Amino acid sequence: MKGSLIALDEINGRRAAAFVVDGKLDDLLIDAPEGAGPVPGAIYRGICQRPMKGQGGMFLDLGDGAGFLRAAKGLAPGQPLLVQVTGWAEDGKAPGLTTKVLFKSRYAIVTPDAPGINLSRSIRDEELRVDLLDVAHEIMEGAAHGLIVRSQAAGADLSAVAEDIAEMRSLADAVTGDAQGRTPELLVDGPDAHLLAWRDWPEPDTLVDTAGSFETEGVHDLIDAMMGQKFPLEGGAHAYVELTRALTAVDVNTGKDTSPAAGLKANIALARDLPRILRCKGLGGQITLDLAPMPKKDRRQFEQVLRAAFKRDGVETVLAGWTPLGHFELQRKRDRLPIKF
Repeated sequence: MKGSLIALDEINGRRAAAFVVDGKLDDLLIDAPEGAGPVPGAIYRGICQRPMKGQGGMFLDLGDGAGFLRAAKGLAPGQPLLVQVTGWAEDGKAPGLTTKVLFKSRYAIVTPDAPGINLSRSIRDEELRVDLLDVAHEIMEGAAHGLIVRSQAAGADLSAVAEDIAEMRSLADAVTGDAQGRTPELLVDGPDAHLLAWRDWPEPDTLVDTAGSFETEGVHDLIDAMMGQKFPLEGGAHAYVELTRALTAVDVNTGKDTSPAAGLKANIALARDLPRILRCKGLGGQITLDLAPMPKKDRRQFEQVLRAAFKRDGVETVLAGWTPLGHFELQRKRDRLPIKF
């Protein structure tokens, strides 16, 4: 099937969203199971509990658990603080927090304590930029917050953009005005799968949001294939992706191709497809690539392809580099949980 499709449905009672491009699963979102902990993006009034000596951090009581704030100099136990969850916690650890709270929607991001109005650089039409700036300045007049107009605004009706900005400003005003209470409280829920799909995915050719859409659109079959460990790559090669407690291991196999260039071809194919695989499986943290054999002179070409692929991905990923054994290591933000059914 050519074109793009977004399907919204549920899996085992949990909201799920699938983004399919030309018949291939490009992204998958599913709500975390109950009890998984604070959801990334959730905003809390946290209460400082105890500092982490030697690390300069502070544990905060969130009401429904604890969180950890780095670079917490000058804070005292009992002090209330407006914080946002930055990612899922590893087993046995508290989730990360930040005081740089963002109110993010499809067209706008309101930034408390960071004044100024900015447009996404990807909006290049000068006339449209002027129109969007006029709308933004009109709605944000007198606000203490800053604003970023997102790239999705380029294809939207100006009235819809204006409404979105106004809603985010009102929410930011209400939440920041409620930040000084003396008890921990969840002030804004973290986004669920359907909200994230609407907020962050591009407009599809087809949207199907009726119950059972995963079945009617063949999404279940695509998900079943993605939940395995073996992934076909271009040219007949394969990658094997295995999640362990410490890290995610990725092994590249050239398959039947035994030519001198087989290793480089397989590794480049993996580099192009790796962001999609990690997105759809919800994998983050430490990732180690056990690549197919290739000459050291080809490493730079592989790195260039890998860097370009992750640049388009949007999830914060650090390319750490090569190990003495010839593996390549990455560190990826845990903004999702590994998908399990």
